[in-house]
Amino acid sequence: MEEKYNDLKLAERGARLSIAAYIALSAFKIGVGYLSGSKALTADGLNNATDIIASTAVLIGLKISRLPADENHPYGHFRAETIASLVSSLIMAAVGIDVLYNAARSVIFFEAQAPDPIAAIVGLICASAIYGVYRFNKNIAVKINSSGLMAAAKDNLSDAWVSIGAVVGIIASQFGLPWIDPLAAVIVGILIIKTGWDIFRESSHNLTDGFEKEELDKITECIKKVPGVKKVKNIRARVHGNNILLDLIVRVNADLSLVEAHAISEVIEERLRQELDITEAVVHVEPDI
Repeated sequence: MEEKYNDLKLAERGARLSIAAYIALSAFKIGVGYLSGSKALTADGLNNATDIIASTAVLIGLKISRLPADENHPYGHFRAETIASLVSSLIMAAVGIDVLYNAARSVIFFEAQAPDPIAAIVGLICASAIYGVYRFNKNIAVKINSSGLMAAAKDNLSDAWVSIGAVVGIIASQFGLPWIDPLAAVIVGILIIKTGWDIFRESSHNLTDGFEKEELDKITECIKKVPGVKKVKNIRARVHGNNILLDLIVRVNADLSLVEAHAISEVIEERLRQELDITEAVVHVEPDI
């Protein structure tokens, strides 16, 4: 369990990096977008501004997740990370709707003007920077199985694509199509909402004890390979922060002694730990009769 707490501490580094990057990129994009007249770049900067709040929520969730178990939380506080992801998704969706509304008004009422080409260069630089943050966070999230940091990484990748979309709109406006720039801002808003929805769906799925059948089948097959296991009678799993809590009933030879049956359950627990990184498993053994 100590290793899980250390993993959460590592994830905090990624969340802090996201916050620092979003502060710099947001100020840069909003400033250049305002001076160059690019609505797409300004919308992208506003997106990054909300990402500061979302990443801060993830960081707070990670910190709370590292609190040890107590009498009111016997399983620990790991789900605080998932709740933080849910909060950040709602923030993203709200800002995405606002960006979409303002950009749509610009398209409908033809308020757009061709922005300065420097905005395109800024967009490319920012896209490269946030993509680097995405790669860093994704590698850590995969390594420690952190849903909160993975949500932040998905947001990073979405922002990289959003910046590229803004660049496309800015360049197109230089060729006598200024309306494409606010249209790109519309796309930015849609992408923000989509990313928020994806994170919300995954977080709510985990909070309601949902678990993918394919993953459960993979765990079942791993258990069936343990010598002495006749049948996996029942298996249930749920995500608890960066942990998987597993409850299962297996059937073994009815002639085995209690000590021998218990030894099989220990082998199951060890194999789950080594092959699938599942450290919290309750194994109940029944005679196969």
